[in-house]
Amino acid sequence: MSGPDAPNGQDPHEPDGSSGPPRVPPPRPAAEDGAWPPDPAPLPPPRPENPGPPAPRSGRPVPPGTAPPGLAPLNAGPVPHGYSHGLLKSLLGAWALAACSAEETAAVEAHLTDCTGCADEALRLRDAVGLLHPEDGLDLDPMLRSEVLEGCLSRRPARIPVPEWATPYDAETARLDALLHDLAEAEWRAPVRLRWFDGLRHAERTTTVGGVLGHLSVVDGTVAATLGLPDPLHPDAVRPDAGPSARTDPTARTEASWHTEPVDRRARGRWRDQRHALIRTVSFGGDRTPGLPVPYGDFSLPMRDAFLDRAFECWVHAGDIADAIDYPYGPPAAPHLWRMLDLAARLLPVSLAARRRAGLASPARTLGAAGAPGRSLHLEVEGPGGGDWYVPLDSPGAAGSPEHAVAHVALDGLEFCQLAAGHVAPEEAAAGHDGDREAVRDVLFAAASLSRM
Repeated sequence: MSGPDAPNGQDPHEPDGSSGPPRVPPPRPAAEDGAWPPDPAPLPPPRPENPGPPAPRSGRPVPPGTAPPGLAPLNAGPVPHGYSHGLLKSLLGAWALAACSAEETAAVEAHLTDCTGCADEALRLRDAVGLLHPEDGLDLDPMLRSEVLEGCLSRRPARIPVPEWATPYDAETARLDALLHDLAEAEWRAPVRLRWFDGLRHAERTTTVGGVLGHLSVVDGTVAATLGLPDPLHPDAVRPDAGPSARTDPTARTEASWHTEPVDRRARGRWRDQRHALIRTVSFGGDRTPGLPVPYGDFSLPMRDAFLDRAFECWVHAGDIADAIDYPYGPPAAPHLWRMLDLAARLLPVSLAARRRAGLASPARTLGAAGAPGRSLHLEVEGPGGGDWYVPLDSPGAAGSPEHAVAHVALDGLEFCQLAAGHVAPEEAAAGHDGDREAVRDVLFAAASLSRM
């Protein structure tokens, strides 16, 4: 604004008091494009330390308690050296967009602590910027880690690469470790609910974040012991009268660990060291390692499948922790999710046979002459990582085929994972199906029975 008696539109209160048209600063480049201000347009000179009251114009005195036109309001605090109030106010828009240089940002923020008018305007501008640019989530795309590693390895292949069948475990443990890194002290004591299906009904157990890590560590310990690494479970933790398979049974190991080992924040360090040792050992293990049998109580899995099982459980329990602290947690990358789904589909005949021995599933049948292939069920999993599997219904060692399919079940991939984790009841699984209803029911219950604590 110009004063009423200023010749040629000059503001009488500009610091230099010079004549001529008012100075308009040139367009300012972004902070990252170069220095500011440009050399041809230096900042205006600083105000005098004690300029005193401005001289009245045309003999009209300045009313007490007001400021002449063009000057800062009386509630404006001191301005940083080298910056006028008007210049700082003109920078508020750039400051709200985070486009100021470091020097300008410091000057503006120092001024905002003393000038209520500019502080109010800065808040309005910052709110407007928030409407224009909604904040993005802090979580990274699950595929980002794989894409970065793939890009790096394409330029310089690893001398000792991680086996492809171990990459889901490597990725899921890394994601859980990143989640744990950001936990506050109180969140480590948050109650975490573990859920599974015991073959007849849903079961659950409440522990803490440290308890979950203790559980993951001791079950990973069966893999570690197979590879010749130290077993985190104390040799005397499991009672001798618990049975020959109790030493390798995941539930028995977990219960024994919770009674003998601390389950506080220190569990993260032990778990991290163990997972690093597992990845490093299988990377150097050679061709024999993938087929090593890993005991799981009454059954065993080859090492390559045991790593997929551990990756799946790590993802499931990371989701349990995230639910306990109200934090979003996404699914694995699609290629890793497909491997986990494939393992679950391959284990369905074994689970179904176990339920049949316990009298919980319909009896096996045969088609045609003795020795002919039995029935199959077409399992269609939709979404990322999905695919088609033909599950043999009558013999775990048989191969399923489309020709002998008597039923068809279609599920979303994440829904099937929740079913296999015991988080969804078989009767409540959102599955489309047709064909033999008894076969459909048996397979859904067999999928839920894959879960454990």
